[in-house]
Amino acid sequence: VIDVSIAITGLPKMRESLDISAAHLSWVHNAYALAFGGLLLLGARAGDIFGRRRMFIVGLALFTLASLVIGLAPSAAWLLAARAVQGAGAAVLAPSTLALLSTNFAPGPARTRALSYYTSAIGVGATAGLVLGGLFADLVSWRAGFFINLPIGVALLVAARRYLAETPKAAGTLDVVGAFSSTLGMGSLVYGIVRTAEAGWSDTITVASLAAAAILITGFVINETRASQPILPLRLLMNRQRSGAYVARMLFLGGMAGFWFFTTQFLQGVLGYRPLTAGLAFLPATVFNFAAALMVPRLTRRLGNARLVFLGLVLGVLGLAWLGQAGQDASYWTAVALPMVLICVAQGFVLAMVSQ
Repeated sequence: VIDVSIAITGLPKMRESLDISAAHLSWVHNAYALAFGGLLLLGARAGDIFGRRRMFIVGLALFTLASLVIGLAPSAAWLLAARAVQGAGAAVLAPSTLALLSTNFAPGPARTRALSYYTSAIGVGATAGLVLGGLFADLVSWRAGFFINLPIGVALLVAARRYLAETPKAAGTLDVVGAFSSTLGMGSLVYGIVRTAEAGWSDTITVASLAAAAILITGFVINETRASQPILPLRLLMNRQRSGAYVARMLFLGGMAGFWFFTTQFLQGVLGYRPLTAGLAFLPATVFNFAAALMVPRLTRRLGNARLVFLGLVLGVLGLAWLGQAGQDASYWTAVALPMVLICVAQGFVLAMVSQ
């Protein structure tokens, strides 16, 4: 999460350093997102078969090595290729991380507390990345923002080998057809959606990509009903509470991604902040996000899960609506900082609950 935020604030400097066109610059994020979204299910299934601790270490090592290559990238091609490898590493790392939390902490207060810390790390990481990205881009180099992953990655690799116990391994093999169709299907879907910003919905390649995505994802669903060991057992989606949590998490994270990206652009492009100043402008969000996440265990005992999620969503909607009114003459404290606090309190509440 820190890495994604660093990339956002470092984009202008990357463009200058590697002479990347405005259109190609978007692929700094697109290459990562395509690999991450397309390989996520495969990464989760690999954790079941080969062990989640092992795949956690593999994904972390891949992500860390890709960060080193990005920091040393001599050209745009090297940068984008390494970002795709980073996305692949994250696709292995992300499901293993959440699975390890669920298996190492028993249901109840212990797991709720662990997931609260997990959620607070996401929020703090997003904001810290914006600050660090601005700091490095302004005072050192955008490359330093990716080099910071190296000591973090090495420390986590050592800690994982020492403290994490391996999870039981499931017998069987990978659902190759399911992995292939889901990876290409999600990749085609993301590519088609991303391309609309540049070429429009009527573009031939866009339409072909979205059509291919529909065919591949449909084929994936059909395959999952027939495979002996499906990569995604569809019975998991029959539980209304679980499916509701999946949908809620998807929509909420989609909204939060837009908030981080567009607010950063607003601060720099409209209010004229430098990258470092724009990053520092998110500090109030970090404090309140962290505090809200830590309050979740206590508030769930007092309000219950449903009421806390509802409260978080209401605060998030109010904050986004308020922030959406900001214009070129907006005051930072009243038009940005205060609604940002509401949004990040909502993030601290909601993500901890829908992750359970």
